[in-house]
Amino acid sequence: MQRYFLHEPFNENNEITITGENARHISKVMRMTSGDRIVVVSNNIASICEILSVGQEIVVKQTGETIPSSEMPIQVHIACGLPKGDKLEFIAQKGTELGMYALIPFSAERSIVKWDEKKGEKKTERLQKIAQEAAEQSHRNHVPTISNPISFKQLINTLSNFDAVFIADEEDAKQEMRTRFADKLKKVYDNELKSILLIFGPEGGISRNEAQLLLNAGAETMSLGPRILRAETAPLYALSAISYEFE
Repeated sequence: MQRYFLHEPFNENNEITITGENARHISKVMRMTSGDRIVVVSNNIASICEILSVGQEIVVKQTGETIPSSEMPIQVHIACGLPKGDKLEFIAQKGTELGMYALIPFSAERSIVKWDEKKGEKKTERLQKIAQEAAEQSHRNHVPTISNPISFKQLINTLSNFDAVFIADEEDAKQEMRTRFADKLKKVYDNELKSILLIFGPEGGISRNEAQLLLNAGAETMSLGPRILRAETAPLYALSAISYEFE
């Protein structure tokens, strides 16, 4: 069944009206009619609904059936130093499929890309749309929030919002005695932490100055193995490892 994310709650009659692009998709693309069923996700709950009427607006009603949540038991926020090209779109899409809770782009010391403030809002909207489409495709109950890019100083100021913060440090990966990511995840599991932030640099990685400032602010290093991963690969590796550990 097709899945649609709505911000509005169901009314007292267990009905909801679908408008805009979702309504057009139901009527024009899927060519659904009264009696057909869809999945509506509202307030992070996926409900099976029956279509009551089809027009410019679509009215549906809950059948009383819900679909179990596919969300991770831990909220994983990904902070990425602004990468080149369309890599941020790739991370938004694949990260959503792998269970990412939110994406926070930031301007890193080694970021080559400079965010165009004039076009920035449209870029964020596009990233958010990519995340929503990926959430629909992967049967998520939550669409990851894609933030507007922030400065490194702003990133530092957000660290206290999380139960644990880890930095993907390629210098750590080069050491013979590396900080094993599995050990970090065991700590998260044993302490029943609910929200973690993983920080990844752009091409070239996190600078030594940035790494030290993050460590001073309470972050910990993590190694994703002995191989150096690309900026767009490292977050997906980490999400896969977390899924394996917790799901």
